[in-house]
Amino acid sequence: MGRTLLMVALCLAVFCWTKPMSQTQATTPVFSHDAATATFAGGCFWCMQPPFEKIPGVTKVLAGYTGGTRKNPTYEEVGGGGTGHMESIQVTYNPTQTSYLKLLDVFWKSMDPTDAGGQFVDRGNQYRSAIFYHTLEQRALALATEASLAHSGVFGKNAIATMIVGASAFYEAEGYHQDYYKKNPGDYGRYRNGSGRDQFLERTWKHASWSADTVSVDTFSKPEESVIRKMLSPLAYKVTQEGGTEPSFRNEYWNNHAQGIYVDVVTGEPLFSSLDKFESGTGWPSFTRPLADGNVVEKDHLAIARGGTEVHSRHGGSHLGDLFDDGPAPEHLRYCIDSAALRFIAKEDLEREGYGKFRAAFGK
Repeated sequence: MGRTLLMVALCLAVFCWTKPMSQTQATTPVFSHDAATATFAGGCFWCMQPPFEKIPGVTKVLAGYTGGTRKNPTYEEVGGGGTGHMESIQVTYNPTQTSYLKLLDVFWKSMDPTDAGGQFVDRGNQYRSAIFYHTLEQRALALATEASLAHSGVFGKNAIATMIVGASAFYEAEGYHQDYYKKNPGDYGRYRNGSGRDQFLERTWKHASWSADTVSVDTFSKPEESVIRKMLSPLAYKVTQEGGTEPSFRNEYWNNHAQGIYVDVVTGEPLFSSLDKFESGTGWPSFTRPLADGNVVEKDHLAIARGGTEVHSRHGGSHLGDLFDDGPAPEHLRYCIDSAALRFIAKEDLEREGYGKFRAAFGK
């Protein structure tokens, strides 16, 4: 709302006569050794592009819309508040040159995370602040920095209102919005100064020493109970949280032959690989060994000799299934696991999901 009239006037006077307004298009996030994607909302996207473009290792910052359901939304539609989308930015960066924690540090220090109704003069849900995570690692880092900032005292007793949600389709905004601060420095400067953003940031961070770079993070931390109930199906909750068992031969992965890894459906910690999966004839996914040392924990190792023992994930404590001693040679171990406790990540998706270190095991 705070800049809608300004935008309309500028569009009519400067942009509309040069070329028609282009329709927005969904972008594709990238994840590889030297490129990764981060998505944030902090109110006016004109104001969110500049601080991220100054970070060494950031290769592109796009203004756009995300978080809603309307396909190919326009600026007017999003500004009207009826699409569910927020004004956002999509950052492409080189993870070997800068970190997601650095991006989070810049994000938290570029807007007011305690404002649940918008940002500064721009009011409405379309101007709320949000972190849209693409991987479980990004989610864990976002939650950890949020908790650290909340306890730092920087904002006094004001609660953090920034949303932390999974990323959805991101639509690149119309061309005249990209790098608006470079194309129209005078108008941008007047808007930014009038919005109160710079005054707030100066007042808040002038004497504050908090930094996201120093936050200690457990990437595979277990979510709160309320979050677990929302994210899991009734069967997955019964298996992982209550020690239940799903039906044999009527579960998702017992007959899955695709290459990839299996992670904890609750925390995302890596558990098993398709390279160690075998046909046991039992109707449940069976593995000869865990993928990552220490992530699969036997509840009572001595009970193996008595016919089997329960196994759990280390970080989430999820009940996974049972361990038996009737597997293939040479170890004769059979990890009999409930599909409902697992999420499968195909080998071609490992980089994008943040498990790139396991990709080499599957060859080219």
